[in-house]
Amino acid sequence: MNLILWRHAEAEDQASSDLARQLTSRGRKQAQGIAKWLRARLDDDALFLASPATRTIQTAEAFGDRYRVVDELAPGRSAADVLDAAGWPEGIGQTVVIVGHQPTLGCVAALLLTGEEMEWAIKKSGIWWFQGRTRAGDGQTVVRAVMNPDLL
Repeated sequence: MNLILWRHAEAEDQASSDLARQLTSRGRKQAQGIAKWLRARLDDDALFLASPATRTIQTAEAFGDRYRVVDELAPGRSAADVLDAAGWPEGIGQTVVIVGHQPTLGCVAALLLTGEEMEWAIKKSGIWWFQGRTRAGDGQTVVRAVMNPDLL
C-alpha cells in the first residue's frame, strides 16, 4: 500500500470557524503545484480522503473532484484515526492520499518511521509518501518521497 500524507495548503488566519478557513491565493498555487507533481506519479485508482475543513477540501480539489470527506481526518483527530481511515497497512486501496492537518500528519509520519508519535513538522501543502511492504515476513515502512511546494 502507498500512503500519501498531504498537508493542506496555506489558509487564511481568520474565518467564522476553524473549519471554514479557506485557502489564500498563495495556498491555491501551492496546492496546484503539488497536485501537478502527484498527477504525474499516481495511478488513476488512487483514493483521496479529505478532512471536513474547507482548506483541506480546497487542497484536494486541486487534484480533481475524486475525493471523499472523512470526519476521522478533522483537526484534532489522532494519528490512529488517520491510519484507520486509510486502512494502513493493508489499505482501503493500493494508494490512499490523506489531505489533513498538522500536528496530526506529522505524528503519523513519526509513528510510521519510529514507532512513536512525535510532532514532526510537515510544511503547508507538503507531502510525505510512504509504502508498506513485507520482506522476509516482516512488515516494513519505506519513505518513497517527501515534497514541498517550494521545491517545485
